[in-house]
Amino acid sequence: MPIATPEVYNEMLDRAKAEKFAYPAINVTSSQTLHAALRGFAEAESDGIVQISTGGAEFLGGQHKKEMVTGAVALAEFAHIVAEKYDVSIALHTDHCPKDKLDGYVRPLLAVSEERVKAGRNPLFQSHMWDGSAETLADNLSIAEELLARARAAKIILEVEITPTGGEEDGVTHEINDSLYTTVDDALRTAEALGLGDKGRYLLAASFGNVHGVYKPGNVVLRPELLKELNEGVAAKYGKPAGSQPFDFVFHGGSGSSPEEILTALENGVVKMNIDTDTQYAFTRPVADHMLKNYDGVLKVDGEVGDKKTYDPRTWGKLAEASMSARVLEACHNLRSTGTRIK
Repeated sequence: MPIATPEVYNEMLDRAKAEKFAYPAINVTSSQTLHAALRGFAEAESDGIVQISTGGAEFLGGQHKKEMVTGAVALAEFAHIVAEKYDVSIALHTDHCPKDKLDGYVRPLLAVSEERVKAGRNPLFQSHMWDGSAETLADNLSIAEELLARARAAKIILEVEITPTGGEEDGVTHEINDSLYTTVDDALRTAEALGLGDKGRYLLAASFGNVHGVYKPGNVVLRPELLKELNEGVAAKYGKPAGSQPFDFVFHGGSGSSPEEILTALENGVVKMNIDTDTQYAFTRPVADHMLKNYDGVLKVDGEVGDKKTYDPRTWGKLAEASMSARVLEACHNLRSTGTRIK
């Protein structure tokens, strides 16, 4: 199937919310990691989300110029072609974009999709993320209002992060402390500024102790039950029925999360979970294994000629793709999206 249309993407998110599962959102940095993600989703019979961070886009743009927009557009166009060969629906998303990179990343990409929509086509990306977690909430939401209006006009969903996620992600760093927990007041201010769908659909990356990167269980205190409190607070304020979930939540910094923590997050409205660290390792691990086991073949040691079949990038690249796709398959199982593809 092709890349998801705006209508299909909305259906994907609606189904996830109603059926209490979430889509893995897999960060990619190359055509090969893209294929690994697509393969994993296809083998799981799960639709999914592929995303490109600012650093990933810069890498994709090539080291000669390092242009983020060039890299993101190029891979997105490539994805629109190759996704046709996978029997699942895939949404394209751009990951964390802080304030100082908006003019060099999200805003130009919005302009690309605006032109496509004006010409009667679908947007290039199905959603973009604005990471204003380093700003005051007032400034964060002011920028989010502007971006949401543009996104809505271009048939795009906006993702917003209203409070910090700990650790480091593409140069955005936050300490691990008590500020990593979104309050009901934060949620109410978000609903007041961005509406509850009436101003355009958005995904909400609320913080419940999340930390980017690698950490061992117990080092970070996750409170996914907090998401229920945020939904209840906003539902009560806006007269929504008891038990309703006004927000579509995103789970950031999930590496090392227990199955119980993930399950609680799903029950409380998480429809998207970002996965980057684990898939990076899954991709690299078999490459390291291949290089260490075939040292004399991948290098021309002591005047020898090596083994072309061993150092051919396709040899170790296939191993990397298979390993990463297996990790995506595992993520689909953990998030209960296996077998839920839209037929």
